[in-house]
Amino acid sequence: MEVRRLARLARESVEDMRIRLDGAVVVTEAATGAYAVTPVIAALAGAEHVYGFTRATRHGSVEEVRRQTRELATQAGVLDRIEVRTDRPSSVVAHADVVTNSGHVRPIDGELLALMRSTAVVPLMFEAWEIQAGRFDLALDDALDRGIRVAGTNERHPLVDVFSYLGTMALKLLFDAGTSVRNTRVLVLCDNPFAAYLESGLSAAGAEVHSTSSLEGLGRGLAPDFLLVSRTPTGSPVLTGAELEWVARTWPDTVAVQFWGDLDRESMDAVGLRYWPPSAPAPGHMAVLPDQPGPEAVVRLQAGGLKVASVLLTAPADRTAFDVEFLDEL
Repeated sequence: MEVRRLARLARESVEDMRIRLDGAVVVTEAATGAYAVTPVIAALAGAEHVYGFTRATRHGSVEEVRRQTRELATQAGVLDRIEVRTDRPSSVVAHADVVTNSGHVRPIDGELLALMRSTAVVPLMFEAWEIQAGRFDLALDDALDRGIRVAGTNERHPLVDVFSYLGTMALKLLFDAGTSVRNTRVLVLCDNPFAAYLESGLSAAGAEVHSTSSLEGLGRGLAPDFLLVSRTPTGSPVLTGAELEWVARTWPDTVAVQFWGDLDRESMDAVGLRYWPPSAPAPGHMAVLPDQPGPEAVVRLQAGGLKVASVLLTAPADRTAFDVEFLDEL
Protein backbone atom coordinates (compact mmCIF):
# COMPACT_ATOMS: atom_id res chain seq x y z
CA MET A 1 0.00 0.00 0.00
CA GLU A 2 1.51 3.33 -1.11
CA VAL A 3 0.40 5.42 1.85
CA ARG A 4 1.44 8.83 0.59
CA ARG A 5 -0.15 8.33 -2.79
CA LEU A 6 -3.37 6.91 -1.38
CA ALA A 7 -3.69 9.81 1.04
CA ARG A 8 -3.17 12.27 -1.82
CA LEU A 9 -5.73 10.51 -4.04
CA ALA A 10 -8.23 10.48 -1.17
CA ARG A 11 -7.73 14.18 -0.43
CA GLU A 12 -8.02 15.13 -4.10
CA SER A 13 -11.21 13.11 -4.51
CA VAL A 14 -12.82 14.92 -1.56
CA GLU A 15 -11.86 18.28 -3.01
CA ASP A 16 -12.83 17.48 -6.61
CA MET A 17 -16.21 15.98 -5.70
CA ARG A 18 -16.88 18.60 -2.99
CA ILE A 19 -17.78 15.96 -0.43
CA ARG A 20 -19.17 17.52 2.76
CA LEU A 21 -19.89 15.30 5.74
CA ASP A 22 -19.34 17.96 8.38
CA GLY A 23 -20.29 16.69 11.84
CA ALA A 24 -21.70 13.38 10.54
CA VAL A 25 -21.26 9.97 12.18
CA VAL A 26 -20.36 7.45 9.48
CA VAL A 27 -20.55 3.66 9.65
CA THR A 28 -18.54 2.01 6.89
CA GLU A 29 -15.97 -0.75 6.42
CA ALA A 30 -12.26 -0.89 7.12
CA ALA A 31 -10.21 -3.04 4.77
CA THR A 32 -6.77 -3.47 3.23
CA GLY A 33 -5.00 -2.07 0.20
CA ALA A 34 -6.83 0.59 -1.78
CA TYR A 35 -10.01 -0.18 0.16
CA ALA A 36 -8.39 1.25 3.29
CA VAL A 37 -9.30 4.69 1.96
CA THR A 38 -13.03 4.52 2.73
CA PRO A 39 -13.02 5.65 6.40
CA VAL A 40 -10.20 8.09 5.61
CA ILE A 41 -12.21 9.76 2.83
CA ALA A 42 -15.18 10.12 5.20
CA ALA A 43 -12.97 11.76 7.83
CA LEU A 44 -11.30 14.04 5.27
CA ALA A 45 -14.80 15.13 4.23
CA GLY A 46 -15.43 16.39 7.77
CA ALA A 47 -17.13 13.45 9.49
CA GLU A 48 -17.10 13.84 13.25
CA HIS A 49 -16.56 10.13 13.86
CA VAL A 50 -16.06 7.19 11.50
CA TYR A 51 -16.64 3.60 12.54
CA GLY A 52 -14.81 1.20 10.25
CA PHE A 53 -16.05 -2.37 10.68
CA THR A 54 -13.87 -5.25 9.64
CA ARG A 55 -13.22 -8.96 9.89
CA ALA A 56 -10.43 -11.32 8.86
CA THR A 57 -10.57 -12.31 5.17
CA ARG A 58 -8.25 -13.79 2.56
CA HIS A 59 -7.17 -10.20 1.88
CA GLY A 60 -5.79 -9.66 5.38
CA SER A 61 -6.12 -10.18 9.11
CA VAL A 62 -7.87 -7.80 11.46
CA GLU A 63 -4.49 -6.63 12.72
CA GLU A 64 -3.39 -5.91 9.16
CA VAL A 65 -6.55 -3.89 8.58
CA ARG A 66 -5.91 -1.94 11.76
CA ARG A 67 -2.29 -1.30 10.79
CA GLN A 68 -3.04 -0.12 7.27
CA THR A 69 -5.94 2.05 8.43
CA ARG A 70 -3.77 3.60 11.12
CA GLU A 71 -0.93 4.33 8.67
CA LEU A 72 -3.18 5.89 6.06
CA ALA A 73 -5.23 7.87 8.58
CA THR A 74 -2.05 9.18 10.18
CA GLN A 75 -0.70 10.27 6.81
CA ALA A 76 -4.01 12.03 6.08
CA GLY A 77 -4.13 13.64 9.55
CA VAL A 78 -7.48 12.11 10.57
CA LEU A 79 -6.50 9.25 12.88
CA ASP A 80 -8.32 10.77 15.87
CA ARG A 81 -11.72 10.44 14.16
CA ILE A 82 -11.52 6.83 12.94
CA GLU A 83 -12.32 3.76 15.04
CA VAL A 84 -11.84 0.25 13.68
CA ARG A 85 -14.20 -2.34 15.17
CA THR A 86 -14.87 -6.06 14.76
CA ASP A 87 -18.32 -6.39 16.31
CA ARG A 88 -21.62 -5.96 14.47
CA PRO A 89 -22.63 -2.44 13.32
CA SER A 90 -25.82 -2.82 15.40
CA SER A 91 -23.77 -1.54 18.33
CA VAL A 92 -23.46 1.96 16.86
CA VAL A 93 -25.98 2.47 14.05
CA ALA A 94 -28.44 4.25 16.33
CA HIS A 95 -26.00 7.17 16.31
CA ALA A 96 -25.17 7.02 12.60
CA ASP A 97 -26.03 9.58 9.96
CA VAL A 98 -24.48 7.46 7.17
CA VAL A 99 -24.35 3.66 6.86
CA THR A 100 -22.58 2.55 3.69
CA ASN A 101 -23.69 -0.65 2.00
CA SER A 102 -20.14 -2.02 2.14
CA GLY A 103 -19.03 -5.62 2.54
CA HIS A 104 -18.05 -5.63 6.21
CA VAL A 105 -21.15 -3.64 7.18
CA ARG A 106 -23.61 -5.96 5.45
CA PRO A 107 -26.14 -7.37 5.86
CA ILE A 108 -28.16 -4.21 6.30
CA ASP A 109 -31.20 -6.26 7.24
CA GLY A 110 -34.48 -5.42 8.91
CA GLU A 111 -32.98 -5.86 12.37
CA LEU A 112 -30.19 -3.36 11.68
CA LEU A 113 -32.50 -0.91 9.93
CA ALA A 114 -34.88 -0.94 12.91
CA LEU A 115 -32.06 0.48 15.03
CA MET A 116 -31.24 3.29 12.62
CA ARG A 117 -32.64 6.79 12.73
CA SER A 118 -35.13 7.60 9.99
CA THR A 119 -32.90 10.56 9.07
CA ALA A 120 -29.97 8.25 8.28
CA VAL A 121 -28.92 7.57 4.69
CA VAL A 122 -27.55 4.51 2.90
CA PRO A 123 -25.34 5.09 -0.17
CA LEU A 124 -25.17 1.88 -2.19
CA MET A 125 -21.55 2.47 -3.34
CA PHE A 126 -22.49 1.09 -6.78
CA GLU A 127 -24.99 1.86 -9.53
CA ALA A 128 -28.60 1.10 -8.65
CA TRP A 129 -29.13 -1.45 -11.45
CA GLU A 130 -26.45 -3.69 -9.91
CA ILE A 131 -28.71 -4.48 -6.96
CA GLN A 132 -30.36 -7.04 -9.23
CA ALA A 133 -27.17 -9.10 -8.90
CA GLY A 134 -28.57 -10.09 -5.52
CA ARG A 135 -25.39 -10.07 -3.43
CA PHE A 136 -25.70 -6.73 -1.69
CA ASP A 137 -27.64 -7.83 1.41
CA LEU A 138 -29.88 -4.79 1.78
CA ALA A 139 -33.49 -4.98 2.97
CA LEU A 140 -34.42 -2.18 0.59
CA ASP A 141 -38.17 -2.23 1.22
CA ASP A 142 -37.61 -2.02 4.98
CA ALA A 143 -35.29 0.94 4.51
CA LEU A 144 -37.75 2.82 2.31
CA ASP A 145 -40.65 2.03 4.66
CA ARG A 146 -38.71 3.65 7.51
CA GLY A 147 -37.99 6.75 5.43
CA ILE A 148 -34.28 6.02 5.22
CA ARG A 149 -32.94 7.54 2.02
CA VAL A 150 -31.11 5.16 -0.32
CA ALA A 151 -29.46 5.88 -3.66
CA GLY A 152 -26.86 4.38 -5.95
CA THR A 153 -23.64 6.01 -7.14
CA ASN A 154 -23.38 7.31 -10.68
CA GLU A 155 -20.19 5.44 -11.52
CA ARG A 156 -20.14 7.07 -14.96
CA HIS A 157 -19.93 10.61 -13.60
CA PRO A 158 -16.76 12.21 -15.04
CA LEU A 159 -15.25 12.64 -11.58
CA VAL A 160 -15.98 9.02 -10.64
CA ASP A 161 -15.57 7.38 -14.06
CA VAL A 162 -15.18 3.87 -12.66
CA PHE A 163 -16.57 2.21 -15.79
CA SER A 164 -13.61 3.51 -17.76
CA TYR A 165 -11.40 1.22 -15.66
CA LEU A 166 -13.32 -1.90 -16.69
CA GLY A 167 -11.19 -2.31 -19.80
CA THR A 168 -8.02 -2.09 -17.70
CA MET A 169 -9.40 -4.73 -15.35
CA ALA A 170 -10.21 -7.01 -18.28
CA LEU A 171 -6.67 -6.53 -19.60
CA LYS A 172 -5.24 -7.54 -16.22
CA LEU A 173 -7.37 -10.68 -16.25
CA LEU A 174 -6.34 -11.58 -19.80
CA PHE A 175 -2.66 -10.89 -19.10
CA ASP A 176 -2.90 -13.36 -16.23
CA ALA A 177 -4.60 -15.83 -18.58
CA GLY A 178 -1.48 -15.81 -20.74
CA THR A 179 -2.01 -13.36 -23.58
CA SER A 180 -0.57 -9.97 -24.48
CA VAL A 181 -4.07 -9.16 -25.87
CA ARG A 182 -2.74 -7.40 -28.97
CA ASN A 183 -3.76 -9.27 -32.15
CA THR A 184 -5.92 -11.58 -30.03
CA ARG A 185 -9.56 -12.31 -30.90
CA VAL A 186 -11.82 -11.64 -27.92
CA LEU A 187 -15.58 -12.18 -27.86
CA VAL A 188 -17.21 -10.13 -25.10
CA LEU A 189 -20.39 -11.82 -23.87
CA CYS A 190 -22.14 -9.10 -21.89
CA ASP A 191 -25.77 -8.26 -21.06
CA ASN A 192 -25.21 -5.06 -19.06
CA PRO A 193 -23.76 -1.53 -19.37
CA PHE A 194 -20.19 -2.81 -18.98
CA ALA A 195 -20.10 -3.90 -22.64
CA ALA A 196 -19.03 -0.67 -24.36
CA TYR A 197 -16.28 -0.03 -21.79
CA LEU A 198 -14.89 -3.55 -22.10
CA GLU A 199 -14.92 -3.29 -25.87
CA SER A 200 -13.14 0.07 -25.99
CA GLY A 201 -10.48 -0.95 -23.46
CA LEU A 202 -9.66 -4.19 -25.26
CA SER A 203 -9.70 -2.54 -28.69
CA ALA A 204 -7.33 0.18 -27.49
CA ALA A 205 -4.90 -2.58 -26.45
CA GLY A 206 -4.95 -3.99 -29.97
CA ALA A 207 -7.40 -6.87 -29.61
CA GLU A 208 -9.85 -7.83 -32.33
CA VAL A 209 -13.06 -7.44 -30.34
CA HIS A 210 -16.54 -8.76 -31.03
CA SER A 211 -19.43 -8.28 -28.65
CA THR A 212 -22.76 -9.99 -28.06
CA SER A 213 -25.34 -10.41 -25.34
CA SER A 214 -26.17 -13.97 -26.41
CA LEU A 215 -24.42 -16.94 -28.00
CA GLU A 216 -27.47 -17.60 -30.12
CA GLY A 217 -26.80 -17.26 -33.83
CA LEU A 218 -23.01 -17.28 -33.59
CA GLY A 219 -21.10 -19.61 -35.86
CA ARG A 220 -17.91 -21.62 -36.01
CA GLY A 221 -16.14 -19.02 -38.16
CA LEU A 222 -15.81 -16.47 -35.35
CA ALA A 223 -13.50 -18.74 -33.34
CA PRO A 224 -12.37 -16.34 -30.59
CA ASP A 225 -9.19 -16.98 -28.65
CA PHE A 226 -10.97 -15.84 -25.50
CA LEU A 227 -14.63 -15.64 -24.53
CA LEU A 228 -14.82 -12.86 -21.92
CA VAL A 229 -17.97 -13.49 -19.89
CA SER A 230 -19.49 -10.44 -18.20
CA ARG A 231 -23.10 -11.31 -17.49
CA THR A 232 -25.05 -9.89 -14.58
CA PRO A 233 -25.05 -12.46 -11.73
CA THR A 234 -28.32 -14.27 -11.16
CA GLY A 235 -27.50 -16.54 -8.22
CA SER A 236 -26.82 -19.46 -10.58
CA PRO A 237 -24.35 -20.04 -13.45
CA VAL A 238 -24.79 -17.45 -16.21
CA LEU A 239 -23.99 -20.03 -18.90
CA THR A 240 -26.03 -23.22 -19.01
CA GLY A 241 -24.52 -26.65 -19.44
CA ALA A 242 -25.80 -26.71 -23.01
CA GLU A 243 -24.13 -23.37 -23.76
CA LEU A 244 -20.83 -24.54 -22.30
CA GLU A 245 -20.99 -27.73 -24.35
CA TRP A 246 -21.75 -25.68 -27.50
CA VAL A 247 -18.75 -23.41 -26.93
CA ALA A 248 -16.42 -26.36 -26.29
CA ARG A 249 -17.63 -28.17 -29.40
CA THR A 250 -17.82 -25.16 -31.74
CA TRP A 251 -14.65 -23.36 -30.62
CA PRO A 252 -12.39 -26.07 -29.13
CA ASP A 253 -9.42 -23.72 -28.80
CA THR A 254 -11.34 -20.96 -26.99
CA VAL A 255 -10.68 -20.13 -23.34
CA ALA A 256 -13.64 -18.89 -21.29
CA VAL A 257 -12.57 -15.98 -19.09
CA GLN A 258 -14.86 -15.12 -16.19
CA PHE A 259 -15.04 -11.37 -15.64
CA TRP A 260 -18.44 -11.17 -13.92
CA GLY A 261 -21.22 -13.72 -13.54
CA ASP A 262 -20.81 -17.19 -12.03
CA LEU A 263 -19.46 -20.07 -14.13
CA ASP A 264 -19.67 -23.75 -13.18
CA ARG A 265 -16.12 -25.08 -13.34
CA GLU A 266 -17.15 -28.70 -12.90
CA SER A 267 -19.39 -28.40 -15.96
CA MET A 268 -16.59 -26.74 -17.96
CA ASP A 269 -14.21 -29.54 -16.98
CA ALA A 270 -16.81 -32.10 -18.01
CA VAL A 271 -17.10 -30.70 -21.56
CA GLY A 272 -13.40 -29.95 -21.96
CA LEU A 273 -13.75 -26.16 -22.02
CA ARG A 274 -10.66 -24.37 -20.79
CA TYR A 275 -11.23 -21.44 -18.46
CA TRP A 276 -9.63 -18.69 -16.42
CA PRO A 277 -9.18 -18.06 -13.55
CA PRO A 278 -8.67 -21.59 -12.25
CA SER A 279 -10.53 -20.92 -8.98
CA ALA A 280 -13.95 -19.33 -8.85
CA PRO A 281 -14.40 -15.98 -7.12
CA ALA A 282 -17.08 -15.70 -4.46
CA PRO A 283 -20.60 -16.05 -5.92
CA GLY A 284 -21.69 -12.85 -7.64
CA HIS A 285 -18.24 -11.27 -7.42
CA MET A 286 -15.91 -10.18 -10.19
CA ALA A 287 -12.92 -12.38 -10.92
CA VAL A 288 -10.66 -9.33 -11.00
CA LEU A 289 -10.91 -6.68 -8.30
CA PRO A 290 -10.95 -3.00 -9.27
CA ASP A 291 -7.76 -2.35 -7.29
CA GLN A 292 -5.65 -5.04 -8.98
CA PRO A 293 -4.45 -2.80 -11.83
CA GLY A 294 -3.99 0.10 -9.35
CA PRO A 295 -5.84 2.04 -6.63
CA GLU A 296 -7.39 4.83 -8.70
CA ALA A 297 -10.71 3.17 -9.52
CA VAL A 298 -11.32 2.14 -5.91
CA VAL A 299 -10.56 5.60 -4.53
CA ARG A 300 -12.92 7.21 -7.05
CA LEU A 301 -15.66 4.68 -6.38
CA GLN A 302 -15.51 4.96 -2.60
CA ALA A 303 -15.36 8.74 -2.82
CA GLY A 304 -18.32 8.73 -5.20
CA GLY A 305 -20.35 6.65 -2.74
CA LEU A 306 -19.56 9.02 0.10
CA LYS A 307 -20.44 11.95 -2.15
CA VAL A 308 -23.85 10.31 -2.59
CA ALA A 309 -24.14 10.14 1.21
CA SER A 310 -23.40 13.85 1.50
CA VAL A 311 -26.01 14.67 -1.15
CA LEU A 312 -28.65 12.48 0.54
CA LEU A 313 -27.99 14.29 3.82
CA THR A 314 -28.69 17.62 2.08
CA ALA A 315 -32.30 18.79 1.79
CA PRO A 316 -33.45 18.40 -1.85
CA ALA A 317 -34.06 22.15 -2.16
CA ASP A 318 -30.44 22.82 -1.18
CA ARG A 319 -28.81 20.36 -3.57
CA THR A 320 -26.92 21.89 -6.46
CA ALA A 321 -26.98 20.64 -10.05
CA PHE A 322 -23.39 19.53 -9.49
CA ASP A 323 -24.48 17.44 -6.50
CA VAL A 324 -27.41 15.60 -8.03
CA GLU A 325 -25.36 14.35 -10.96
CA PHE A 326 -23.64 11.92 -8.57
CA LEU A 327 -26.94 10.26 -7.61
CA ASP A 328 -28.19 7.14 -9.34
CA GLU A 329 -31.74 7.06 -8.05
CA LEU A 330 -33.53 3.77 -7.44
